[in-house]
Amino acid sequence: MAFKGTQRRTQMQLELEIENMGAHLNAYTSREQTVYYAKCLQNDIKQSLDILADIIQRSKFGKEEIERERSVILREMQEVENNLQEVVFDHLHDVAFRETPLGMTILGPIENIQRINRNDLISYINTHYKGPRIVVAGAGGTHHDQIVELVDSYFGDMDRDASNIRPEPCRYQGGDVRLNDPSMNLIYGALAVEATGWINADNIVLMIANTLIGSWDRSLGGGFNSFSYLAQTSMQQDLCNSFQSFNTCYKDTGLWGVYFIGDKTKTNSFIQHLILQWQQLCTNVTEEELERAKNLLKTNMMLQLDGSTQICEDIGRQMLCYGRRISSIEIESRIDSIDLDYFRKICQQYIQNRRPVLAIVGPTDSIESYDHIEQLLKW
Repeated sequence: MAFKGTQRRTQMQLELEIENMGAHLNAYTSREQTVYYAKCLQNDIKQSLDILADIIQRSKFGKEEIERERSVILREMQEVENNLQEVVFDHLHDVAFRETPLGMTILGPIENIQRINRNDLISYINTHYKGPRIVVAGAGGTHHDQIVELVDSYFGDMDRDASNIRPEPCRYQGGDVRLNDPSMNLIYGALAVEATGWINADNIVLMIANTLIGSWDRSLGGGFNSFSYLAQTSMQQDLCNSFQSFNTCYKDTGLWGVYFIGDKTKTNSFIQHLILQWQQLCTNVTEEELERAKNLLKTNMMLQLDGSTQICEDIGRQMLCYGRRISSIEIESRIDSIDLDYFRKICQQYIQNRRPVLAIVGPTDSIESYDHIEQLLKW
């Protein structure tokens, strides 16, 4: 809706202005953040920020445009429902953070989409789009002082009182959800435990542990020489088609686990070996394995910042979470400071005797009970 016209520009004028600059304008929403961004040439920074400020502060939200966009969002919902990885992670969050904001999907229930109106949108904007809750970040061919001057000019009149906004805390509960479909050939699932938020120092350990588990895909080969026990075992015993470890962070909580795809006859064995890998993180990791994972983590983090778009997003996220920009040198120093005893201690703290969360889709009848899986974490 933000690109359907403002009080100063019609939708056609917005589109022509962006096209004439050769710029790119878009937006996306995650569970914690909404991002509006523009990619443009250096000489068009001022005009691009003017457009972003206009969209954020003066969008019209016309009734006809709302009705057209409603059908677009319903189609997007169908696409999400056809993406089994998205389905698994939506249900994983629902079970982990039931009846709290993080347990809700990004698009929301179909009933909300069908009944949302202009007043709802305006009320949301007026409530949440406040100066202290907004970060304007820039990367590439620009200068800090230039951005500050332009932001003061275009965003300086925004309401700075955000005292009435009190985010609802998100309680982790754990549990499982199983969407049984005997007609499916494969199991799609995720097993996780509660992790920590961005601002907790323990997150560095969980990032290293996530790197140690890694990923594997049968179609890509490899695995035999991987330093990941789970990758080696998955390849040698044909435990799954693929798996991908993840460390999903939010401001004050998170989920740490593994997403996997495999045959129903092998899933129980895969889960047992996965938890065995988790146990090894707490007890048997060697200095060599730890150093290798730390080096790989540093490399991956640098590769993720390969471009102005990724750098800009990283700046925005850090400012919202930490209130400052953390340099790559500081991050590398934090990673290097983790020794073996501390690594094992933190892994044990977040894995052993913890209540897991499990979401699986497919022919689930033969999958071990939740109580059995929870018991595997008690050693």
